[in-house]
Amino acid sequence: MKNALNFQLIEPDKSLTDFVYAFTCLQGFSSQEQAVIIPNGKVDLIFSKTKDNQLIVALLGLETKPKYTHQEVVNFFSVSFNPLAIEYIFNEPIADIINTGKILPAGFWDVTINDLDNFERFCEKASNKIKSILPKKIDERKRELFQLIFASNGEMPIKELAEKLHWSERQMNRYFNQQFGLSLKAYCKILRFQYSLPFIKNGHLYPKLNFTDQSHFIKEIKQFSGVSPKELYKNENDRFLQFLAYGED
Repeated sequence: MKNALNFQLIEPDKSLTDFVYAFTCLQGFSSQEQAVIIPNGKVDLIFSKTKDNQLIVALLGLETKPKYTHQEVVNFFSVSFNPLAIEYIFNEPIADIINTGKILPAGFWDVTINDLDNFERFCEKASNKIKSILPKKIDERKRELFQLIFASNGEMPIKELAEKLHWSERQMNRYFNQQFGLSLKAYCKILRFQYSLPFIKNGHLYPKLNFTDQSHFIKEIKQFSGVSPKELYKNENDRFLQFLAYGED
């Protein structure tokens, strides 16, 4: 049912921005039919409340294709991580859960079902937990890699990244494949797709970045969303959940 969804987004404080993209809250999710989650280049830690008032915690891997959901939950709070967080917060690769996820133990991060009653308190509790986990020493080359690809919306050539970072293309691809389950080039394509979404939402159905031509743009949008830019723009029944994050121009 249209307008049944209640979406909130809170940005992290500055000390966490390399690792956390945003905290999000979605309520009224159980009324949403045929919801679609499309790739956004983020890794989501989901705290969900089920219809029978149980708490489920899940870590979702990177997505490379649209995912069609089944609404078994009433609402959820999410920590949306930039990929750099995986090595330093979760301490293990997520290559094995690409396009899927895994259930985490009950009591993860000491979050309880009652913490899902207040989004602001949840964000504060999660932020404090993340700060307590982060190591003091970070590989600055990896930090700069993500800063460069985010700033260019995935458009900076891999050869140029290698030259700037003094890190070979082969080594960067090995890092991405081992940690996340996809190549650096494939990840950059997701960022380029994501950059297009707010423009598509506002009816701009043509490339804003360096696509070869219109047909290439349409093909790439279909690859990640499952539909053409025109169908994505229509977003019938608010199916494409990422659009909730974009306001109108």
